Amino acid sequence: MEKRAYSISGFWGILGIVIIGIGMLLALVALSGQPEGEAGPLIATVIVVGSLLVSLLASGMTVISPNEARVVQFFGRYVGSVASAGFFLVLPFTTKRKLSLRARNFESARLKVSDADGNPVEIAAVVVWRVVDTAKAAFAVDDHIGYVAVQAEAAVRHLATSYPYEAHESGRASLRDAAVVSEELTAELRERVALAGVEVLESRITHLAYAPEIAQAMLARQQASAIVSARFKIVEGAVGMVQSALERLRDEDVVDLDEERKAQMVANLLVVLCGDRAVQPVVNAGTIY
Repeated sequence: MEKRAYSISGFWGILGIVIIGIGMLLALVALSGQPEGEAGPLIATVIVVGSLLVSLLASGMTVISPNEARVVQFFGRYVGSVASAGFFLVLPFTTKRKLSLRARNFESARLKVSDADGNPVEIAAVVVWRVVDTAKAAFAVDDHIGYVAVQAEAAVRHLATSYPYEAHESGRASLRDAAVVSEELTAELRERVALAGVEVLESRITHLAYAPEIAQAMLARQQASAIVSARFKIVEGAVGMVQSALERLRDEDVVDLDEERKAQMVANLLVVLCGDRAVQPVVNAGTIY
């Protein structure tokens, strides 16, 4: 699990280097008055010790940009992470691995899979994610970016096989239900990438279509379904209009029709209202009987 590494402002390290430099300079000045045979080893010692102290402080300095973090390791051991922006001094002789905490987008390739009904479809999705646990992202998986990419494609494939492209039954969800599909895809991805210390912010289907080999047949099926639905509405409306016409003729006592004439009138009105072509009217100049 992620923990905070011990750190102080890096300017304290700069101050320490300045103090060490001044101390070395004063020591060298003081040793310059000594005999050459005695001063030589002391001067070398001062220079070596001062250089080691400067290197010690310099090795612990790091600059962190906004929305970045440093995973600090001391000879292979994880000692913590620094996620605040600024100039810091951490433990000397440590390695500091940089990790981005910014939100990232991953857009999958167009995957060809079979939906729940066995129809081949092409599907692609975009996933918005970010690192929330630097320790898991650095040590739980080999490459957290590649891990997210593989898991995202696996989740998209699994989602495509769980739903049909179109729901031909009422109450059944389909891949075209964007809200339902996106919510389930996001939930599944969050479970898959939690191991890598990654949080999925959002996921959306960016491409959804039948595979080219069945696209034409499915288009004809969609057109037939649309025609049937439209005809159903037309017939439903026409029956209501005919019923209303007969009731008004009876209630207002316009004409008294026997059952045979009613049936003929209903047939004529349904032909006029349900036909897909214009009907030529015929005027009856004589009696209706």
